[in-house]
Amino acid sequence: MESKNKFWKGFLVGALVMAFSGLVIVGVSAGIFLIGKAVMDDPSQARLVEEDLPVLEEGDLNFGEINSKMNYIQDIIKQYYLFDEDPEAVEDGIYLGLMYGLNDPYSVYYNEEDYASMLEDTSGEYCGIGAMVSQNRSTGIATVTKVFEGAPSFEAGMLPGDIIYKVGGEDVAGMELDLLVSNYIRGEEGSKVKITVLRGDANEEVELTIERRQIEVPTVEHEMLEDNIGYVYVMQFDSVTSQQFKEAVEDLESQGMEKLVIDLRDNPGGVLDGVVEMLAYVLPEDKMDGLLLYTEDKDGKGDRYYCENGKLKYDSDYGYKNDEFPKRDGHEIEVPMAVLVNGNSASASEVFTGAIQDYEAGIVVGTQTFGKGIVQNLIPLGDGTAIKLTTAHYYTPSGFDLHQVGLTPDVEVELDEELRTKAVVEKSEDNQLLAAIEALK
Repeated sequence: MESKNKFWKGFLVGALVMAFSGLVIVGVSAGIFLIGKAVMDDPSQARLVEEDLPVLEEGDLNFGEINSKMNYIQDIIKQYYLFDEDPEAVEDGIYLGLMYGLNDPYSVYYNEEDYASMLEDTSGEYCGIGAMVSQNRSTGIATVTKVFEGAPSFEAGMLPGDIIYKVGGEDVAGMELDLLVSNYIRGEEGSKVKITVLRGDANEEVELTIERRQIEVPTVEHEMLEDNIGYVYVMQFDSVTSQQFKEAVEDLESQGMEKLVIDLRDNPGGVLDGVVEMLAYVLPEDKMDGLLLYTEDKDGKGDRYYCENGKLKYDSDYGYKNDEFPKRDGHEIEVPMAVLVNGNSASASEVFTGAIQDYEAGIVVGTQTFGKGIVQNLIPLGDGTAIKLTTAHYYTPSGFDLHQVGLTPDVEVELDEELRTKAVVEKSEDNQLLAAIEALK
């Protein structure tokens, strides 16, 4: 009981929080990379001389005072600290603290090891346990949202709703989600990982031993339901997802599809270009000659994804432009369409849903979406480390800012209570899916 109390206290005391891997647009990274590298390569830049500091404006950090205080604290550590100091870990802690002080759960510092882990590609294949995990942005609690049938997590008895408490015996309370997954849960094929979860209203402590295996993430699944209703489930937006989605829809069309349900429940987002290509594929031509998404930073500058004369385009106030998206092939969804969402549908999945709603191209069914309407840049610092920094809001075509609000479905339906912790929910008992089918009828 004492360890559980410590766990919950850990979540309530200033944990670093990361809800989902969000949209990563690296349009300005190159310039910042060059500036960062120049500073890192010049040792003289590290010597702070107070008279050389610029005049402070209101809200600026006073690095002269900070440097003086840091030296004072360091002297105390040298004189009184009982254990050996790890200078590298202390330095990392300083940078972590700087980012934490922004009070933004999405802005994070990555040391060299963590940044290398972050650079894993989005091929849809990894060595892990076969479960999806999301993190509450205010408490830091990491919760299992989906367990894939036949995956190691499924075989070990993991359930949706389980709270990740410990991994390998180490308390992971409040750990940034990307690092929790890449540095603790994933690992070498065939190796085993012990994951302790808290389960149910009583927070029962359950220890699971799971063997890591090569996992092929089913980013898109599809099947034909009764009455020629096509069903496409999109788990996340990886680099392969838009092509898999097109193939799924074409297969359903060849079977005589008369209606379509696109399931984005528990979809945490992913690669933005894939979402834009999917929208261009499903939206009718007469609804495509305009914006799909735009962003704005604190100065009112931003990026725009839009369609003009049947061609996808991207341009930016920062001077970047891309007309190289694939040309539309004249395809559009000409059958009634519904999109399923819930509270874990976030970021890129909200981009898709928002455009469908704004252009009235389909009906949205489920519960309020997560509400992540901000953009992060992953910015390398030139020495093997990096920061992820929130740089802009993004908006649906109509100009709606969904951040911390989410999107409201046209038909609001909660998933039945008894289904929320089942590893596998049959489509015949999925009341949200049944509601979407009824709405299409």
